[in-house]
Amino acid sequence: MTALSDKTVDGLVGSAPEGADLTVPAYDRTRLTTGIVHLGVGGFHRAHQAMYLDRLMADGAALDWAICGVGVLPGDARMRDALAAQDGLYTLVLKHPDGRLEARVIGSITEYLLAPDDPEAVLEKMASPEVRIVSLTVTEGGYNIHHVTGEFDLTDPGVAADLADGAVPATTFGLVTEALRRRRDRGVPPFTVMSCDNIQGNGEVAKRAFTTFARAKDGDLADWIEANVAFPSSMVDRITPVTTDADRAMVAERFGIDDAWPVVAEPFEQWALEDTFPTGRPPFEDAGVQVVSDVEPYELMKLRLLNAGHQALCYVGYLSGHRYAHEVAGQDVFARFLLGYMDREGTPTLAPVPGIDLPAYKRTLVERFANPHVADTLARLCAESSDRIPKWLLPVVRYHLEHGGPIEHAALVVASWARYDEGVDEAGEPIEIVDRLAGRLHRAALAQRDDPLAFLRDREVFGDLVDDERFTAAYTAALASLHERGARATVEELVART
Repeated sequence: MTALSDKTVDGLVGSAPEGADLTVPAYDRTRLTTGIVHLGVGGFHRAHQAMYLDRLMADGAALDWAICGVGVLPGDARMRDALAAQDGLYTLVLKHPDGRLEARVIGSITEYLLAPDDPEAVLEKMASPEVRIVSLTVTEGGYNIHHVTGEFDLTDPGVAADLADGAVPATTFGLVTEALRRRRDRGVPPFTVMSCDNIQGNGEVAKRAFTTFARAKDGDLADWIEANVAFPSSMVDRITPVTTDADRAMVAERFGIDDAWPVVAEPFEQWALEDTFPTGRPPFEDAGVQVVSDVEPYELMKLRLLNAGHQALCYVGYLSGHRYAHEVAGQDVFARFLLGYMDREGTPTLAPVPGIDLPAYKRTLVERFANPHVADTLARLCAESSDRIPKWLLPVVRYHLEHGGPIEHAALVVASWARYDEGVDEAGEPIEIVDRLAGRLHRAALAQRDDPLAFLRDREVFGDLVDDERFTAAYTAALASLHERGARATVEELVART
């Protein structure tokens, strides 16, 4: 087994166990220069954006677009230490549905800075003229948008501390805003802020967050940012489970590599990116990225087919006794239910999606969900449903209520969520409800045996759906069937008649 580093990487393929499908960087990493600073280097970034750049570099392109990773939180020291010991290299392993493992050592990250240790180094790196993109994967919560008001939360303790006079920036907002101020004052064009988080309209969300912070700090700077800084939106997709010790052992055994923090992912990848980069960008389209003028059709496709499709499977699957997505999607009756939702209800709400074969995309979704080697838990898919269902599924319901279209599949999904929130599956096993509204949703679900519309009356979640007789009829029929016959039989009956 070989420790991963610049000194050892060239010999890894020759020393790998027989039959290993392994690729290493064929380009000279000493020629790379930094063009991107990335905040939030986790598994997804390393399986997605960094992988696309590595692909370009392997073709001799984007050599001036290497990544400097930045950790904003003290806990990011673990990633800093792991990557530093390996010269920024790490192993990406794709787990194919047939069990095949495909590994690639990624070389596009050449530096990593930890802001809590040296914020000045981070600021000067971002202020450097060679850096033309600052990208982000900081999760939805990392944009500090208040869940009730929908506005940037200036009362957050970290934000408030960064807004104080003379404060040394410690948050993402403080660091990026101060770096932009330095560039403005030095006459250096601003970098593009590129969000790669799984949020609808992520560019607009990022722009609102950073400009609101800047306005609270310096109104003139906020005006300059609004007028000069680009915030392109993007749609990103690749299932990337958390790395486990078993994954590390697999990388050692199957590829002969001692890697402190490898990444595992599904083979599928997608990135639709709005082409708004005033100071330039890598030729992402040459690596398979869909560089487009409008990301929204791609976002809605993902939200209403993939994301809502996950919700279509997760509650009925969990109630039936399953705990992993592949256990559910691999069964014909549930796969047909998923396809029925996507074909009859999800797809008609979508505008044309340039460059996408929707029937093939939907077939691929079923295959992805059924991949047994990407162990996606149903508990993860069921979590925070009060945020997910209103964004992903209810727009589909409202479209069909307005246009007279079918709603039976979506009504069953909502009813299965209500049944799930009763807190016990069909075998009597307790369910841990993970949701910011867990308490009140659980109480409403417990009341629905006597009052079938109790769950649906939460207007913060469902708006006026409880007032629509066509929807409540379909919903209460589905809920009654779930109570009387169980999830599988209810799904079987719907599939049989549609």
